[in-house]
Amino acid sequence: MSQVKENDTVKVHYTGKLKSGQIFDSSLEREPLEFTLGQGMLIPGFEKAVIDMKVNDKKTVDIPVSEAYGDVIKELFHKVEKTQLPPEMEPAVGLGLASRDEKGNEHQFRIVEVNEDHVILDGNHPLAGQELVFELELVEIK
Repeated sequence: MSQVKENDTVKVHYTGKLKSGQIFDSSLEREPLEFTLGQGMLIPGFEKAVIDMKVNDKKTVDIPVSEAYGDVIKELFHKVEKTQLPPEMEPAVGLGLASRDEKGNEHQFRIVEVNEDHVILDGNHPLAGQELVFELELVEIK
């Protein structure tokens, strides 16, 4: 039976959890995730975990911060005056925003603090700084 190797296209069912056990994502109620290894589409720890699996193999892996979404970067927090927000927006903690830089690149932010005259935006991935646990099942090697 063949094993997953670099550059294979695979289908995987997964459940992603925080170390606390809280589930943040799962494919179990939808189609399995299909991806090609080595293209950098997924976090490194997820791709490494799939290498050498065989169809129908199941495993649980702990993925350290360095192989997940990385550390929280303080420079990605920004203070923004409420007057700079869209006038119809009611700022609230957890609300997501998108912004374009001078080059037209889109950046995603979350409001993490609301004050009287300003908000604090966080441009880190929501799972930055977190160790993750994934339950994996290899469904198919294409």
